[in-house]
Amino acid sequence: MAKRVVSVSLGASRRDSVVQVELLGEEVVLERRGTDGDFQKALRLIAELDGKVDAIGLGGIDLYLWAGGRRYTIRDAKRLKEAARKTPVVDGSGLKHTLERRAVAQLAGLIDWKSTKVLLPSAVDRFGLAEALHEAGAKVLYGDFIFALGLPIPLYSLSFLQKLAFVLLPVLTQLPFQLLYPTGEKQEKRAVDWRSRYYTWADLVAGDWHYIKRHMPDEMRGKMVLTNTTTEEDVAFLRERGVKRLITTTPRLNGRSFGTNVMEALLVALAGRELGEEEYLRYIDLLGLRPQVLDLQEEA
Repeated sequence: MAKRVVSVSLGASRRDSVVQVELLGEEVVLERRGTDGDFQKALRLIAELDGKVDAIGLGGIDLYLWAGGRRYTIRDAKRLKEAARKTPVVDGSGLKHTLERRAVAQLAGLIDWKSTKVLLPSAVDRFGLAEALHEAGAKVLYGDFIFALGLPIPLYSLSFLQKLAFVLLPVLTQLPFQLLYPTGEKQEKRAVDWRSRYYTWADLVAGDWHYIKRHMPDEMRGKMVLTNTTTEEDVAFLRERGVKRLITTTPRLNGRSFGTNVMEALLVALAGRELGEEEYLRYIDLLGLRPQVLDLQEEA
């Protein structure tokens, strides 16, 4: 009997999909179900799935934000996790800290990080990726103030960002999540505004796809995007803007790459329990998970 993994997302339901894969000798059904930003609907759906599926992923919301080894729990996401009593609920942060960090090293043969300018719209969402880019020698613009808080304050120092995060995250994680991240239909709306000029500076834009897409200008000729959770429609969107290369940290299945929350829930379902960092790395090796590169203009 196939294992079943469901991602319950606060994102748009029109991005829903189902795919069946065979991994490590197991059949697994991966499903994404969006609730169009309806928090109560997400709570009910998780409670309904509890005990009936092997693992649940939280999509469109983070359970944890990280900074320098400290973990901060988002209050709204904790309510969603606690709606399940039997089934493990994960948000993808375990994979972000392992898979995405490792991806930077694996891409060193393709990208000269020391001569690459990287825009990371939200570092606290992907602190492992931020640290890996810093260690690789990339010049990184950490856009947390710009893109999450709407303040024109670009940060280029990871240590300074970390100090700010220690002060701000205990407060920000208690706010309604919709104030920090686009949910439902807001994920589909673009706002090409003053924030878009930071894309012009960058050679590569990395991190959460919805953060990246929301303020992306129409002209992205020759640039690279490092993300996940892209559909065929998203690939066409990037190609139209002249993006040279799309790199996804999770594998493409039936034309789309699934989010880290889905892939983390998949590993938990295969293991039959929640995992630690070393165990995630072991499963990443067993499955041969590596960044996937699409040369968009060559394919066109």
